[in-house]
Amino acid sequence: MADTDPIALRLARNIRAVTHDALSPKARTRAVIGIVDTVGVTLAGAGEDCVQLLLATPGVAEHDGPSALIGGAKRVSMLDAALINGTASHALDYDDFSSVFGGHQSVPLVAPLFALAEAEGKSGREVITAYAAGVETEIRLARAVHWHHYDKGWHPTATLGTIAAAGACARLMKLDEDATATALSIAASQSAGLKANFGTMTKPLHIGNCARAGLLSALLARQGYTASARAFEHDQGFFEVFNGAGNYDAEKLFEGWSAPWELEDDGLALKLWPCCGSTHAAIAAALDLRKDEGLTADDIVRIEVLPHPRRLKHTDAPHPRTALQAKFSVQYVVARALADGAVTLRDFEEDRIAEPRIAALLDKLVAKGHPEMGDSTDGQWAAEVKVETTDGRHLSKRIDDLMAGGRTMPAAPSALEDKFEDCAKRALPEDRIFSLFERMETFESVTDMAALGRMLLAPAVKAEKERISAATGEDADRLAETQWVP
Repeated sequence: MADTDPIALRLARNIRAVTHDALSPKARTRAVIGIVDTVGVTLAGAGEDCVQLLLATPGVAEHDGPSALIGGAKRVSMLDAALINGTASHALDYDDFSSVFGGHQSVPLVAPLFALAEAEGKSGREVITAYAAGVETEIRLARAVHWHHYDKGWHPTATLGTIAAAGACARLMKLDEDATATALSIAASQSAGLKANFGTMTKPLHIGNCARAGLLSALLARQGYTASARAFEHDQGFFEVFNGAGNYDAEKLFEGWSAPWELEDDGLALKLWPCCGSTHAAIAAALDLRKDEGLTADDIVRIEVLPHPRRLKHTDAPHPRTALQAKFSVQYVVARALADGAVTLRDFEEDRIAEPRIAALLDKLVAKGHPEMGDSTDGQWAAEVKVETTDGRHLSKRIDDLMAGGRTMPAAPSALEDKFEDCAKRALPEDRIFSLFERMETFESVTDMAALGRMLLAPAVKAEKERISAATGEDADRLAETQWVP
């Protein structure tokens, strides 16, 4: 018999049933990896303009509170921490992603869960449980609405992530069934995010807003706020408004819930390169061509990049002018991969984008949707790169499924640490990073999230150095390092 209870209530029931003991070992391991990776990229993103301009906005993070600004120098309110840290976590587009979700599964969750856990004395174990509930929620939602939702122009990390963040925060608060359902329904009215804003500061702001809105929804529900019980299935509810009749299947939200856990899906990926995941198959193909054929930039006469058409719609930027545009330019990242044999954080700094040798390659490059790759969900993380050389060779490399090929996970256990260290050193002194990574690796045993939060704050003197240098233009390195900000 079909379940006639409201969708929000059914979803709340499933979220509340998620327990740490019920998680498989693989799901728990994947949860810790996702959380560690997200903290690393948040530290790296903390100094980006999209974060600093947000911090400089009147009314934002003006007052002290219990929750750390990751990579910052103070604690602020839960909601401000969720907003700022959520934005920072997506600032570099270096965070993990999911092929089924069509977005980034961790960033909607980690910022609000950390902010709440610090404020209310939760443990790492409790955060992992709530995170797992959030990942299950957002990816099950994606199964219900894709690919119409994605192709229509919604940014699922934000639209679906807002609802998942509310569910995860409700789980961490241990709200009852009715209050959890209310939090989900409140979040459905706060869901937003347009793919038209990819390549601008507004894309990471999507995640800051998503994190804040999810946490706010759960806090309001705990206070007794009300919302429609049928906010999802109503004829003017979430599914009809965002997708429209015939373009979703709400029952897919519940089919096979936790059997297996979405965290076990091999379509979850850590990013190997700090740019839009839709460019990664093309990067992998370009790197293979360069390595296998011994190519240099001087050998190349013409380049043709043929991604899956779904991947090209938001990465077709032939001549990017800013760092954010370059992150969403399949042309730029392929040119960089062919020229250097790598795509790094440094490559998205302004002085690198206009390099003459890269500009010369971009003039030789054409990108278009692959004619043999249709709109089906199979093989959408695919691309082919073709190169014509000065000696008349016509070379090509095709990646049919980046996920299935195992090209999206670090090849060695040390790779996660290497990425974390590379990211964290943008905000923290290098001599503090190893102990932080060790603590993050054992996140499941953390009993005091506030103590972990202290480790995520930049030293006060580092922030002061940056302030002095910005104000005077002088080197402030003469200042001695001090203790972590309390």
